[in-house]
Amino acid sequence: MTPPIVKRYLIAFEKYKWIGLASFGLVVAGSTVVAIQPEPPPNYIASAALSYIRPPVSFSATGTAIQQQGQDLNDQVLLSNEVIKRVVEKFNVKPEKIVASVALTMPKRDKAGELETTIIGLKYQDSDPKRATEILQELMEAMKKLSGDINTERLRAIIEKIDERLPKAKEELQAAEKKLEQYDRIERTAILASENGSLLTGITTSQNLQRQIQSTISGIDAQIRSLENKLGLTVGQAYVSSALSADPIIANLRSQIYQAESQIAVLRKDLRPEHPTMIQLQRQKEAAEELLQQRAAEVLGGGGTAAPIRGNVKGIRTQSSLDPTRQGLANQMVTLQTQRETLQQQLAQEIKQAAELKKEYSLIPNKQLERSRLEQVVGLKKAVYDQMQAKLTDAKTAEAETVPSLSIARPPTVSGNIVKQTSMVVTLGVGSFLAAVVGAGVVFLLGSLEGTFKTKEDIRDSLKQREVALLGELPLMPIDDLDAEAIPMVVSPDSPYLQFYEKFRSNLRRIGGKKLKVLLITSVSSQEGKTASVYNLGIASARAGKRTLIIETDLRSPSRASSLKVTADPDATIEPLRYYGSLSECIRLVPDIENLYIVPSPGPVRQSAAILESSEMRRLIEDARERYDFVILDTSPLSYSNDPLLIQPYSDGIVLVARPNYTEENMLGEAIDQLVESELGLLGAIINGADIIVSLPEPVEPPPASPREIELEIIPPSPEAKPEIIEKPEEVSVGASKK
Repeated sequence: MTPPIVKRYLIAFEKYKWIGLASFGLVVAGSTVVAIQPEPPPNYIASAALSYIRPPVSFSATGTAIQQQGQDLNDQVLLSNEVIKRVVEKFNVKPEKIVASVALTMPKRDKAGELETTIIGLKYQDSDPKRATEILQELMEAMKKLSGDINTERLRAIIEKIDERLPKAKEELQAAEKKLEQYDRIERTAILASENGSLLTGITTSQNLQRQIQSTISGIDAQIRSLENKLGLTVGQAYVSSALSADPIIANLRSQIYQAESQIAVLRKDLRPEHPTMIQLQRQKEAAEELLQQRAAEVLGGGGTAAPIRGNVKGIRTQSSLDPTRQGLANQMVTLQTQRETLQQQLAQEIKQAAELKKEYSLIPNKQLERSRLEQVVGLKKAVYDQMQAKLTDAKTAEAETVPSLSIARPPTVSGNIVKQTSMVVTLGVGSFLAAVVGAGVVFLLGSLEGTFKTKEDIRDSLKQREVALLGELPLMPIDDLDAEAIPMVVSPDSPYLQFYEKFRSNLRRIGGKKLKVLLITSVSSQEGKTASVYNLGIASARAGKRTLIIETDLRSPSRASSLKVTADPDATIEPLRYYGSLSECIRLVPDIENLYIVPSPGPVRQSAAILESSEMRRLIEDARERYDFVILDTSPLSYSNDPLLIQPYSDGIVLVARPNYTEENMLGEAIDQLVESELGLLGAIINGADIIVSLPEPVEPPPASPREIELEIIPPSPEAKPEIIEKPEEVSVGASKK
């Protein structure tokens, strides 16, 4: 039995053999060109070595770092245009020749990044040994000089960068120092006072002085209260009485008033108030009192030369009647009040000064922090400036130490390298073998990229993985050469192909049972033998004595009933619903085959979905279910439309048709997943066009493969009686598959 992979390859070879032969011819032609090439001239290889070096004495860190960087030179740098140009100018050799002939072996590094060796291997290939030595020597000198130039340029770049940044760093340092100086001029005194304790001492001294002043004021208040109790006057009243009692004019006027009152009191006993003398005395008294009031007002108002005294002129005689003792006490009260007011002003001043000192003391931490920040900025700027100065000095010191990072460790030596030409026979033999492999690989690759099942074994494995029953494997049937459009059918009762459809029918009965009366047969795409399978299954059922009806429900394609010698009604396309509504018009008897009937399709027609969902189609199928033993529905492919899903509710089960080299793997999997997930009654699948050997009654040569073969062939089941069961697939939408 031929292995499946061989079958797949033979199918792909039949389709892509010319591409494979073309690939074979191209590879053979290429090997022939290589075989007839003339023998190349002998080549000489000059080999030498460079080594990384360091200066014997190094006093600068910059020089050491630059030399360390010099060990990072790679082959691209060492073979730069500058090096190649120097050799080209001296030896007049093409740059491409030098690049193609020279080879560098760079030292490797260990896991820590350190060089395992400091040797760089160089090789140069040339047909002239002397020229190979000279060019390699010149390359080494150019690489050595290039490493020195790179080190010098690196050092110059460092110095230029430092010179460029140094003035700015100096300006930043001076600006930071100026800010610190200005801050010290304003706030340094307060900070120092806080640091040496003088500010805290001033606050304490002010608080002590406030307590002393408050104590003194308390003593003065006690004295004033004592004097007020003795005199019966307040401080203000005592001050007014003292001022009035001390004025001589007021004292004289008081004396005159007293004398007038004395005379009036003496004469009142002898004279009446209307007496001229009494009237004159009364007038003298009133004039003295009026003058007293005026003088008191002058004294209390200050007379324009002194500050006015708070008081009134009422009760002048009472207020100005202090005796010397009481006047002394009043003067003492005024003096104490003056002291008290002075001390209160001093206390208020001390309180204000203490508050200012406390406020200034509370701001000292912020001032100290600000000064510390300014000091840090100055320190950082100074550190950067000092580092740049030190780096500049170190870089200038490194100028005397800068040397190339490479030195010649081994001068060039020449060795012969004669290339032996491979035998023409060997070259042609290897080329032919490779051509055969390439041609076969191209054919196999193109066949694999098609995405279709190549053999019945592939389809069988796919169905088994999805737990779908295999109902039969049907062989490829020959057709009559005189009618290329006909469908191959097992019309003859002695046909050797009839047994395969009989097995297909029996498997359906075994799985569907007696309830299976209406069967829907569809496929994923066209040319898979769906219609041929329907016709031949109907013939097998009719041969078995079952009244069988075939209904062509593929309204998107023309009817194939002519293969059964049945002509469709030409007017059915005009009024398809009327056609399906009359059973006598649409159901036709198939000649030459007993018990077989067919309803030809009026297609192609517009709005096929509406016709399939119509009540006429439903009544047709329901009536056929009652009249016939077996009804087969031939529908359109699933990849073309959803017509099979619209008519599925009228059926008892669905059968999928697959065909090697026509059915696509993804589309078949998606169709099975949709039918299983939707529980649409998938009974199983058949493999049409299977490579099965059929024993014919007479020896007949197999017809050549041509487009005249059946649109989709049907495949009989394997000799094993029971159908294979395949695992349930994942859900995939059939509508998403390509046509």
